[in-house]
Amino acid sequence: MEIDRELGALQRRMAELAAGPQPASTGFGDLVERFAAQAPGAPFDAVAARRALPRADVDRLIEANAARTGMDPALLSAIIANESGFDPNATSAAGARGLMQLMPQTAAALGVRDAYDPAQNVRGGTEYLRGLLDRFGSVELAVAAYNAGPAAVARYGGVPPYPETQAYVRSVMARYRSQLGN
Repeated sequence: MEIDRELGALQRRMAELAAGPQPASTGFGDLVERFAAQAPGAPFDAVAARRALPRADVDRLIEANAARTGMDPALLSAIIANESGFDPNATSAAGARGLMQLMPQTAAALGVRDAYDPAQNVRGGTEYLRGLLDRFGSVELAVAAYNAGPAAVARYGGVPPYPETQAYVRSVMARYRSQLGN
């Protein structure tokens, strides 16, 4: 009986997802779809389901968040490529998490409860980058601040002299320009 109730709830949720526009946070919907698509009786692995996130799904998140914030999707894509290589489960040695490599404190300040949830991560990272663009007025400085922190960019009045940050800015800007065709 319990299984029948759970199956019914799952089927209703899948019907809801299929019937209307999906909300910005599609993490749960993606997991439901992957659960429904798996072989009957196979154990469901949520981490593996997220890890298998198709690039097209990431691109849709990028497009939606870029449109919502008035940002260039090519810039978001360049940041994600450099930060995580499009792996939603990436974790840095410093503890940054997810596609846009949000630090736990930054994620919390942005209202991101699960930095490994691609929808939450891209939303939060996009809002953070939008704020840096507004503050510094330059893509290059916003990218530097995304890597080294806004205080470092303000302190040096430009890209900080940190080799890691300088290499990061060069890499992101080269990837961004290549996507723009420049």
